[in-house]
Amino acid sequence: MSTRSASRRQSNIGNYMDYSLLFIVIFLLGFGLVMVYSTSSYEANLHFNGDSAWYLKKQLGATILGVVVMMIVANIPYHFWERFAVLGYIVSVVLILLIIPFGHEANGAKRWLYIAGISLQPAEVAKLGMILFLASMICTMGKRIRTRKGFYTVLAVPVPIALMLWRITSNMSSAIIVMGIAVLMLFVACPDYKRFIILGLAGVAAVALIVFVIVKMSESNMEGMGFRFERVLAWLDPEAYASGKGFQTLQGLYAIGSGGIAGKGLGASMQKLGFIPEAQNDMIFSIICEELGLFGAIAIILMFIMLIWRFMIVANNAPDLFGALLVVGTLGHIAIQVILNIAVVTNTIPNTGISLPFISYGGTSVVFLLIEIGLVLSVAKGIRLKDL
Repeated sequence: MSTRSASRRQSNIGNYMDYSLLFIVIFLLGFGLVMVYSTSSYEANLHFNGDSAWYLKKQLGATILGVVVMMIVANIPYHFWERFAVLGYIVSVVLILLIIPFGHEANGAKRWLYIAGISLQPAEVAKLGMILFLASMICTMGKRIRTRKGFYTVLAVPVPIALMLWRITSNMSSAIIVMGIAVLMLFVACPDYKRFIILGLAGVAAVALIVFVIVKMSESNMEGMGFRFERVLAWLDPEAYASGKGFQTLQGLYAIGSGGIAGKGLGASMQKLGFIPEAQNDMIFSIICEELGLFGAIAIILMFIMLIWRFMIVANNAPDLFGALLVVGTLGHIAIQVILNIAVVTNTIPNTGISLPFISYGGTSVVFLLIEIGLVLSVAKGIRLKDL
């Protein structure tokens, strides 16, 4: 009798598969493909011999590749990747350094490598590598992370990569994301919240001081400023820089304002017709607002909130700390990137050049985001459920 009961209980235990998370990701990918075509068809038609679907084809290829890799990663036990944590950190550093001699420059920034005819952005590799490395490191340190030395050791790990992303690739937004991933993972692993409050207040004070100094310098010696702080000044007063750094921001705000509640209709945007440069990239959210209105913008934001909520469910029920930290790192990456993109488009923060996850055009970004989703699904499959 007891054997049959044990057998019945065993049969009622099964692996957990988060189909809700998977559905949200697939929806965002499909919506992203639609918006990439809508925003890029005019520019593609002008520059690629009348092929209005040029950007769509490239994004579709990257999306299909990403989905295949995601499913492969999802079916591999996530602890398998722990052995590659150190290698991931080293590869990230090497790829960023290779930008110096071999980097490809576009729109005034050298951020890409061409490997076997494929464009690769080392910043995306660095984000994934940082998640793996920090998850492994925090688990290895154990309770030592609660000491002052352990706390600041973990916090110092992403600093070299963040500095290289900022100085070598001129990619401040990716540097912020890498540091944000580290802070969030450390926040989850370390219960001493006073340190985070102090770090947060110090960060806010530092940013406020920098903005104050830039404004004072611009008032006293505008000619000597050059273009070093122009993005901050354009953020404070975009109309004063309408022909320069403030142009893209103003056009994005015009698009948002003209969309109204219901929008002009899919494909009916005016700002994508050359007014917003490369609208399919960082400024795609402004076209969403113009074509689908406030309703469409809120719907997409809600989808991202639901995605983050599913991450939290998986992290809270993960079999171990390593799995939970992988999910938290992915949550931090996507959440910070969404917040930064929408904040830039709405001129809440200075323009940093950051894409909207799963929706903006960018092959490297979508492939590595889907690899991270594969890790989350792998962690979810490790959760054991009982049918009570």
